[in-house]
Amino acid sequence: MQKVILLFKCQPGMGEGLLETFTTALVDTRAFDGCISVETYVDADNPDTIMLFEEWESKAQQETYVGWRIENGMIEMLAPILAEPMETRYLESHPA
Repeated sequence: MQKVILLFKCQPGMGEGLLETFTTALVDTRAFDGCISVETYVDADNPDTIMLFEEWESKAQQETYVGWRIENGMIEMLAPILAEPMETRYLESHPA
């Protein structure tokens, strides 16, 4: 199983618009082959910072999904909303 954090730092005042976009877009994400779950979080101190916590059956399936989002223009559509490029972090479980 692959856990992923996506960090979206939006232009000032644009966080709410991104959340509205996610309301529709994440329906497709959750239905995508290999997606186990997606949870959306907003930074309590900065509502223009949004995080997605994703669980996938494999990293390859998540990467296929990202490729699909690039092909369908979703990543490009986010460019004017974001203050910085989206950050992706792949997490590995640690027994500590």
